[in-house]
Amino acid sequence: MSALTAHIPVIETERLTLRAPAASDLPAMAAFFRSDRAVHVGGPLEEWEVFSRHSSNIGQWVLRGHGWWTIEDRASQAVAGRCGIGWAPDYPDHELGWQVYDGFEGCGLAFEAANAALTWWIERGNKPPVSLIGPANTRSRRLAERMGAKIERETTMRGQPCLIYRHPEREAA
Repeated sequence: MSALTAHIPVIETERLTLRAPAASDLPAMAAFFRSDRAVHVGGPLEEWEVFSRHSSNIGQWVLRGHGWWTIEDRASQAVAGRCGIGWAPDYPDHELGWQVYDGFEGCGLAFEAANAALTWWIERGNKPPVSLIGPANTRSRRLAERMGAKIERETTMRGQPCLIYRHPEREAA
């Protein structure tokens, strides 16, 4: 672990480890972002764009003390996706986001990871974040709703229609 990522917390759930992003995550991340599955998160992307996102994510941790973790399947130690809290200058608030890679979808890993990230965020005294979800992204919409999030408003983000889901207040554990 490098000095820059040493302060990124590790969170373990029943099936997952949320850990600092690493260079070794890039092949799995690139495979996701080059596929049609990435259409709801700005993809498909070129390899340099994936590298830029990965680097930017690490920068979020360094500059803001939060960001996205790599989701690792504890049983296989395979990279299963990414999840975390991000913020960009054009976001209406801090965003809880998730992406699950090919072969890991449909078994509740995004729900498990997103809940762990949200709990970590709330335990630090932060208000509930939003999730920015395209209207056609039905899987992410269902996940946000399963977590209790409600549509706060409809808007346009970066030229695309967007639903802003607000996660509910919850007690710190």
